[in-house]
Amino acid sequence: MQRRHFLQASAAMTLIATGIARAQGPWPQKPIRLVVPFPPGGGTDTTSRLIAEKLTLTDQWTLVIDNKPGAGGNIGLDAVAKSAPDGYTIGMGQAANLAINPALYPKMPFDPLQDFTPVAGVAEQPVVLVVRQDSPLRTLADFIKAAKARNGDMGIAQAGNGTVGHLAGEMLARRARVRVLQVPYKGAGPAMTDLLGGQVDAYFGNAVSVMPQLSAGKIRALAVTSAKRLSALPSVPTVAEQGFAGFEAATWLGLVGPAGLPADITARLGAATIKVLARPDVQQKLAQEGSVPTPQTSPQFAAHIRAEHAKWGALIREAQIKLS
Repeated sequence: MQRRHFLQASAAMTLIATGIARAQGPWPQKPIRLVVPFPPGGGTDTTSRLIAEKLTLTDQWTLVIDNKPGAGGNIGLDAVAKSAPDGYTIGMGQAANLAINPALYPKMPFDPLQDFTPVAGVAEQPVVLVVRQDSPLRTLADFIKAAKARNGDMGIAQAGNGTVGHLAGEMLARRARVRVLQVPYKGAGPAMTDLLGGQVDAYFGNAVSVMPQLSAGKIRALAVTSAKRLSALPSVPTVAEQGFAGFEAATWLGLVGPAGLPADITARLGAATIKVLARPDVQQKLAQEGSVPTPQTSPQFAAHIRAEHAKWGALIREAQIKLS
């Protein structure tokens, strides 16, 4: 009797487990949260929404954007690191929070090399130095001359401490031997608002965050930090062209999940993202915004993160750049 009851109970449990598995079905069975560690309106947010939209259209998934700004992108990425590795929370990682912040912040809430599963590289964006359209500054030389005259009083907005825009401003100031006032914001949107409002003199922001206002004629670009001129801004010279040979700085974006994300989910997310980046309409949209697609598989993106982590860390330590 006991053996029969045990077998019946085991069979019942098997049926229940099978039923649960069938009810759950293959991933994904519910919306996927895409954490964007910067506010709406900035370059990271714009690119994230484009990728989310195309993944939703092509793969019939539902991606929901969750903006979690603050601490140079650390707050949003920390939420990803501490989420369940079930494929329902991913984040848009960035040069700032994965490669730069570890050398800038005395204490990080996560380990960028251990607490994430790299999913796919997405895009690269150079930084653009912009001023209001009514500014008397028309060239990089004008900017440097004014910065020297004002001796630390010229305010440059940046989208957060530790962003590539922040470091690009610091590198330019050191190369030009001028002092500037770095003004950090919680993202590109607030930084642009204050630039347009006259609270700061200039903004060192990634290309995606400045293109809408450039197209509207409300701001003017003085220089880009890429090695070559951007196809979207062919008339804007690089910093290197204007007397600073070898000057180059760019931010990059890529999808990450929490550590322990199952390999099959990582592979599906990565393959879908790379397929989206191959679409002509997506490539055209990214180019218009000043981005360059950088489709990378999980292993390729992981290697890129490690290399950038080492590069920016060495630069920050050598230049003794500190958070103010």
